[in-house]
Amino acid sequence: MVTAAQPLPRATAHPHPRRAAGVRHLGPHWYATVMGTAIVATAGAALPLRPPGLRTVCTAVWALSLVLLLALLGARALHWRHHRDQARAHLLDPATAPFYGCLAMALLAVGGGALTVGRDWIGIEAAVALDTVLFTAGTVVGLAAAVGVPYLMAVRHRVEPRQATPVWLLPVVAPMVSAALGPLLVPHLPAGPARETLLFACLALFGLSLLATLVMLPVVFARILTAGPLPLALTPTLFLVLGPLGQSTTAVGMFADAAPGVVPALYSESFGVLAVLYGVPVMGFALFWSGLATAHVLRARRHGMGFTMTWWAFTFPVGTCVTGAEALARLTGLAVCDDHPGPQPAAARTHRRRPGQRGHLAHSRRRQPRPPPRRGILRRIVRRQPGRTLLRQEPTPTTQPRREPTGQRRPLPHRALPPALGEPLPRLPAATHRRGQDEA
Repeated sequence: MVTAAQPLPRATAHPHPRRAAGVRHLGPHWYATVMGTAIVATAGAALPLRPPGLRTVCTAVWALSLVLLLALLGARALHWRHHRDQARAHLLDPATAPFYGCLAMALLAVGGGALTVGRDWIGIEAAVALDTVLFTAGTVVGLAAAVGVPYLMAVRHRVEPRQATPVWLLPVVAPMVSAALGPLLVPHLPAGPARETLLFACLALFGLSLLATLVMLPVVFARILTAGPLPLALTPTLFLVLGPLGQSTTAVGMFADAAPGVVPALYSESFGVLAVLYGVPVMGFALFWSGLATAHVLRARRHGMGFTMTWWAFTFPVGTCVTGAEALARLTGLAVCDDHPGPQPAAARTHRRRPGQRGHLAHSRRRQPRPPPRRGILRRIVRRQPGRTLLRQEPTPTTQPRREPTGQRRPLPHRALPPALGEPLPRLPAATHRRGQDEA
């Protein structure tokens, strides 16, 4: 009897069950904790109320986010080394794959916090070096996630419209974070093409993320309206929509701050116009969405929603709205969002009328000089200063007739008559007309 040899069992995908077993189920969604911690430090430094010790607390929070980032990077490296099958499973899971955008945003958020508050502890040179490394790595990872995750969703994942959630926005929002934090490095580059190239590269990242968000956001909104509320555990993710809204407003504000001296004056003024005309309507929509998301969260809470990892959505998206409002405060100076409203000019002050004092308000206004008209950004672009035109040509000077003051008339010049008419008659003295001269 011939006994067929049984084939040896194939090596399992997990050859070392005891090695790094604690990180087998460590998914990319844990990077969201780093994002939420870093934005607390950045947004806290931009608050209008700055009590003593606030900046120190924000710097300590940023240091905590840096420690969390380093710990997660090490743990995820062990995860990819010893549990590659689980890592591939995360990429093929439509509910987990979008969280790879959190890796890019965690790198970028910690790097931007280094220049915002971290420089107080580590110095400006170390902060610039750290931000340069993290910004470069985060931008590369963010572009890969923005292209790769939608590709996997279309080719490998089997998703339906009813499965759409705001989590799908995470991969396409990562380039917007690069666009908002990249201008922080512009002043630290050599003057010239290097600064201009980085600024326009951030503008390209802004357009990439904005258009991708405008394509995907209607899908999420339509799912909420047609398929009903999200599951209780996913309801906090509705706040993720605030991320691209607040981050894009922050980005255009950073463009306006970094543009002077880097790009031509016309482009620099245009960045300021874009920041205001874009940021104000977008922040209005952010207020609308925050009210809608809050109503859904309160409903889910009444139905028994407990604490889950999705609660991190209450930190990073809201923090981006804080930084966006701070950018509008710098550009508009409105009291609604201004950090430190300064004293009004003397010409703009009004005096209250005291009891028994009539006409004091009108008299005080009449005595004060009229303030000069303000020349806004739009007016400076459309109506150029005298002496220069849009084509950089000097206009042709026009001569206007000189008007003599009233009561000072120049005498007419004495012109000689032609010889055919003879000698000119002598000029008579000017007659005086005084009342009572004839009677004398």
